[in-house]
Amino acid sequence: MPRWLHLGLGAFHRAHQAAVLQRLRDAGDRSWTLAAGNVRGDAETSVARLRAQVGAYTLETISPQGEHRYERIDALQEVVPWDENLRRLIELAADPQTTIISFTVTEGGYALPQGEAAGTWHAALGTLLGERLRRNAGPVTLLSCDNLRHNGDRSRQALLQFLDGLGDAPLRAWVEANTTSPNCMVDRITPRLTAEVVQRVRAATGIDDPCAVMAESYLQWVIEDRFAAGRPALERAGVQMTDDVAPYEEAKIRLLNATHSVVAWAGTLRGHAFIHEGVRDAAVEGLARACTNAVIPLLTPSPLDLAAYRDSVLERFGNAAIRDTNQRVASGSFAKVPAFIAPTVNESLARGRALAPVAMLAALFLAFLQRWDAGQLPYEHEDAAMDPALARGICRHPDAAGALARVGSLWGDASTDPRWASAVRVAHAQVLALVA
Repeated sequence: MPRWLHLGLGAFHRAHQAAVLQRLRDAGDRSWTLAAGNVRGDAETSVARLRAQVGAYTLETISPQGEHRYERIDALQEVVPWDENLRRLIELAADPQTTIISFTVTEGGYALPQGEAAGTWHAALGTLLGERLRRNAGPVTLLSCDNLRHNGDRSRQALLQFLDGLGDAPLRAWVEANTTSPNCMVDRITPRLTAEVVQRVRAATGIDDPCAVMAESYLQWVIEDRFAAGRPALERAGVQMTDDVAPYEEAKIRLLNATHSVVAWAGTLRGHAFIHEGVRDAAVEGLARACTNAVIPLLTPSPLDLAAYRDSVLERFGNAAIRDTNQRVASGSFAKVPAFIAPTVNESLARGRALAPVAMLAALFLAFLQRWDAGQLPYEHEDAAMDPALARGICRHPDAAGALARVGSLWGDASTDPRWASAVRVAHAQVLALVA
């Protein structure tokens, strides 16, 4: 029986990829098995609980209209306990029956490690594939499930660069000849687990499930159909298989992900704790619409109805039952800005379009950073991609807006364009007045 192995056993995988495979199981197609585990030992308690339930758990989904649905997920047939040598993951990855290895790494996780590589995604996947090469286990698909533009291409490039750094030419050659890395777009808002989710599941189903996961009812998955050694009939489970993911990922990244960050920053600055509170604040909602209205012309023509997509995004963000926190969405902002927002900035400059709407995004980010620098955020901000010295230097610069606009790692070519710095200065003054 063919196996799908996933690296990154978090809530998103269990609410998205595992839920899709569950749809196939529920339809009678049990021709694939799913195994999953972590490459780092930072979630051992939750993994142990999931193992105690033999991989089964309850998924609660909630629609914007407040409809709650509960389903039992048993697609996860093996939960792999973490050990520093990754022994079981290596065994599974090197088994010829494993023909898909997928992963959720997050935006900042593909950066090449500086110094010690142990515990990184690069080192783990290199080890797994090295053993697969040694055992002559055959071709395998490497499937990124992250919010990154061209995530398959980028994860592949990161892996090959890592192998180049190791000087492992045989493994590099094997990866190039025996793996594919399809691009894909994934979408389902999945907040962090809270005790309230467990309580609702118990009340609704009678099951005491500490591994329950909650997500919005919406789910989308678009995958480039380039699999090295077969795949499940994913289209039967609602997955859109395509030759070109780009229009879908651009819409998602620049209309949904960028707007999500805008609402989190602005909502925090306006005193809100949750995403839905921000969307229901006319000032924040206006900023979100201005953001999307600046993006839509840049993405036209598109196979999607972009205005309808925009409206669905804002409806989803307004789902009060999800209780998605600004803290969660604002985390990792230093990696999100160049991925989600900078492309719109640079394209606006290249086309001579108005910069004011996108400059507001940069100004919101700066105002958020300044609250962080002053110790005035209402929560602990997590941003592994942030250089604290750089961030504090920006915040304390006499021309903070100009200093932010000139950071090349955030804005690319725009960082050297005086039009961008000027627009951010104007927008920053407007934002400070809005959130005062």
